[in-house]
Amino acid sequence: MLGAGFAAILERHLEAATPADLLVWSLTGMTQIDPELTVHRLAGRVQLRLGDRTLLARDVPTRSEGESFAAAGGAAADRLTLFQQAGWGASVTLRAAGASGLIKHSFEAIFSHLDPFSRYITPEEAQAARERRTGEAGLGLRLAPGRGSGTVIAAITQGGPASEAGLIVGDRVLAIDGVALRPRDAAGAAGLLEGAAGSDVVLLVERNRRRREVTLRRVLPPGRPVTAERVDDVLIIRVPSFTAHTERQVAAALLGAISQGAPKAVLLDLRGNRGGLLSQAAAVSDIFLGAGEAFRTLGRHPEASRIYITGGPDLAAGLPMVVLVDGRTASSAEIVAATLSDRRRAAVVGTSTTGKGLVQLVVPLPDGGELLMSWSRLIMPNGWPLQGVGVVPGLCTDGGPVAAAQALGRLRQGDRPMGEAQSRQQALRHPVDPAEAEALRAACPPGEMPEADLAVARALALDPAAEAMALPP
Repeated sequence: MLGAGFAAILERHLEAATPADLLVWSLTGMTQIDPELTVHRLAGRVQLRLGDRTLLARDVPTRSEGESFAAAGGAAADRLTLFQQAGWGASVTLRAAGASGLIKHSFEAIFSHLDPFSRYITPEEAQAARERRTGEAGLGLRLAPGRGSGTVIAAITQGGPASEAGLIVGDRVLAIDGVALRPRDAAGAAGLLEGAAGSDVVLLVERNRRRREVTLRRVLPPGRPVTAERVDDVLIIRVPSFTAHTERQVAAALLGAISQGAPKAVLLDLRGNRGGLLSQAAAVSDIFLGAGEAFRTLGRHPEASRIYITGGPDLAAGLPMVVLVDGRTASSAEIVAATLSDRRRAAVVGTSTTGKGLVQLVVPLPDGGELLMSWSRLIMPNGWPLQGVGVVPGLCTDGGPVAAAQALGRLRQGDRPMGEAQSRQQALRHPVDPAEAEALRAACPPGEMPEADLAVARALALDPAAEAMALPP
């Protein structure tokens, strides 16, 4: 299991690491469990000590030219196992943590040296997540172990497929698609419930000693929907997250409003949006743009590097546009704001955003656990990296309504209060000095924008000249 994880990190993680790095970093995870243990790397050898006593010393593993990542990762994992066995025999604290604790701390220590978003997901956590995705999300029910045969429905989502079919909490599920369920095997049952949206699953259900077959159709998680309203003839489209339906919902909201008479401007509200599907960031940007680059991803693995493009046409037909963000705007939501700003399609209003600019890949492990591993970084259309920086707005609202109104007044007079910070951001290239990133963010610190500040965002949307001044110089 460790070998598979090590191989994936060596081959695909965004940051390069050697087999020796993985071994030494993993051993530091053991020292976090038992501080009496220490790790020493000297002249191509690594030692594990308990106090003054050396428990084991070995040469660090290397990867020879042409050696596969699987072989190199396996060799590093085998070397780590020797050290774990030595530590296990000498440390009561390690034995108390158990084998699962050793694995968890090994990966946590490795990722602490690589990036802030990669992490190890235990088999139990991964299974729980799969059960939530397949049961509650896809079928509107959650199963729990039952007594005797089968499993029991523990929860029903109102309006979901299970509820619509008349199932209730306490119904016993004896079989799924003809496969009899083993007693107390809710995890196995959750696996049988998995399937594509739109496909059917047949449950054999028992209630009051009467059995019947029930056919349910799997659905996608509903998520929070996109909403739209007109205020002062500005169309405000609120996007809470980026799911499989977001692009379609945004387009429908926009075209529906235009069909009733085009608004004077569009305001895309991404406050509090923590992101979601990367493909939807490109798709939503495409609604408002013509042909060009939306963003790109860059990584060490060939499949990690990709250019996302927009093809147009602009469904808003060039209507003045503003994007509203705050300190909780992250990931795919930041991409949309940055893309529309870099492409000079929309001004950004609010505060600096989160700055999550790394893309994660899920790597399944043989024990049922997973690695959520960063394997590419996001680069905006003008070439600057999003990670650690976020989007610097052209109209900053951090100082409150009065300061925001004053900033709007300066934009109307042809001045750019955030122009210097925007220029510095546009000039950034990877790798970014953390001090420079912090200085940029300090120009408009991240915060949660209050609802009252919508007024200044609407005012900017209705003033095309001021909006143009809020774009990056």
